Amino acid sequence: MSEVPDNLVGPDGQEEAAGVRHWLSRNAWRFLLLFAGVLVPLAVFVALADEVHEFESFHFDAPLLMRMHGWHGPALDQFVVVVTRLGYEWFLIPADVVIVAALLLRRHWREASFAAIAFVGSALLNMGSKQFFQRDRPSLWESIAPESTYSFPSGHAMGSMTFTCVVVLLAWNTRWRVPVLIGAPLFAVLVSISRIYLGVHYPSDILAGWCAALVWVVGCYLVMFRQRRPWGPRRGPLARADVNKP
Repeated sequence: MSEVPDNLVGPDGQEEAAGVRHWLSRNAWRFLLLFAGVLVPLAVFVALADEVHEFESFHFDAPLLMRMHGWHGPALDQFVVVVTRLGYEWFLIPADVVIVAALLLRRHWREASFAAIAFVGSALLNMGSKQFFQRDRPSLWESIAPESTYSFPSGHAMGSMTFTCVVVLLAWNTRWRVPVLIGAPLFAVLVSISRIYLGVHYPSDILAGWCAALVWVVGCYLVMFRQRRPWGPRRGPLARADVNKP
């Protein structure tokens, strides 16, 4: 079908078409973020959860666990235990509280609400998921840092990825963007790998935790910052000019 020439389209139609093009140019990022941050990880999580619910095993879990176990040594053991503690009570939880408190003190009400909902909601979703799936921990060897709760999805992986997503979105349009983009994902990866190294999580638990965190945080961001995007001049969630916009 041939396109209708512009001179045969009425003024109202031209104005409407221009409005659609303008809207798409300003909001294409939302569809990209929705696809990469929600739909893809949600599909992966559902696939993993279905197998876990049916008590099926993943062919990559045991080999990766045994490979990591082969790296064990006294010095690395101590380092990994420190990393895994940082991924929960020694750093992650205090950092979550500090971020929300700092945003409140600076009167960034929406940003503080976003961070608080993301952190608390992620923790509640993780606890609920563990109780629902009730997957036992790996038992291939006796861990130097054993855990007694259920395994799927990994709380450390989900919490550290939630933290990473929140700080990346908050810092995207600030001078802290580059160090945050480097440090936060590295922190999440190290914490998650430490759980496999210690033998307290399957790799599939880690992947599920990452996916669940992405879905939750990106979903919260898209809902709470409907008129903003995490890139572009003065459009980030901490851009001063946008703080009090409705």
